[in-house]
Order: sequence, then C-alpha cells, then structure tokens
Amino acid sequence: MLRPHWRGITSFDELTPQQAIHSLYACCSSSIWALRVAAARPFGDPERLYATADRILAELTEADLDEALEGHPRIGERPTSAASMREQSGVTGADESVLADLRTYNAQYEDRFGHVYLVFAGGRPAAELLAILRQRLDNDAETERRIMRAELAKINRSRLERMLEPRGEPYPEQT
Repeated sequence: MLRPHWRGITSFDELTPQQAIHSLYACCSSSIWALRVAAARPFGDPERLYATADRILAELTEADLDEALEGHPRIGERPTSAASMREQSGVTGADESVLADLRTYNAQYEDRFGHVYLVFAGGRPAAELLAILRQRLDNDAETERRIMRAELAKINRSRLERMLEPRGEPYPEQT
C-alpha cells in the first residue's frame, strides 16, 4: 500500500502501532527505543517527535544501546540498508588505501571499545571519517560511549526527518 497523501507527522501519528514501530526500528535498531517512541504518539509536531526520540535514546540502557549499534555496518563496508548507503555515500569510490586503513582502524576500535565505530557519516568523505576514527581511538571508554550516543542521536534525527518527508513509498509491512 502506498502513502499517496503522506502528510509528515500527521501521517506518522496515524500509523498503526505495528507500522509506527517498524518505521522507527528502521531509524534506530533498538526495539525498546522504537516501542517507546511509538507509544508516545501522537506528536502533532515534528519537534516533539525529535525531542521524545532524543530523551528516550538518552534513557536507553547499555544493553539497549548495544542493540541499536548492531543495526549499523562498519564505516567503509557495504551498507546493509538504504539509509546507511545514503549516509556512507562519501565512502563510495574511496581510494583503496583509505578503505584498508578504515578496516584496520575499525578493528582496533572494536577491540578497544567492544562495539562498532559509530559516526554520523552524512555523506562525508572516507578520509574525513578515517581521521575522526583515528582521533576517537584516544578516548577513554566513558568519553567514547558518550560521543557514540551523541552520534547515534544525530543519525536518528536525520533518519526521522527523512521518514517524515512526503514520498510515495510503501507503508512498512505489519509485524
């Protein structure tokens, strides 16, 4: 079924609970985040959605946050979703030496922090994302976790904004 008359936040507020959860889970792979944001509807205003999404993200447990990270591919690896593909578009066609360095430093990062390097890529070039990665390797675990949560909030916000854009695309399948 297509959304021929998608009206942003109004249409989102009118989704069934299953459709809303599915749409939100596509933005952030934390099931509790998707459930809690969906349960807070109706929003009536995009800014209320964004504020609620940020608040709920800030309240996630470490385990919930780890679940959210599982939905993100490594920077420089083949993205698994259209959203990740858009976000990592600046990595496409990068020099092989930069991609090799990304693989090396991604592995170091994961060994050091125990999770994937998460950054709001936003189409930035591979060399810039690599420089950020190298810099963040110097962080202590607590600082890095705080930065990673802030980066996840940026990614979620971008994906939520895109979700609300008027488009004729299918409603999410009911689960």
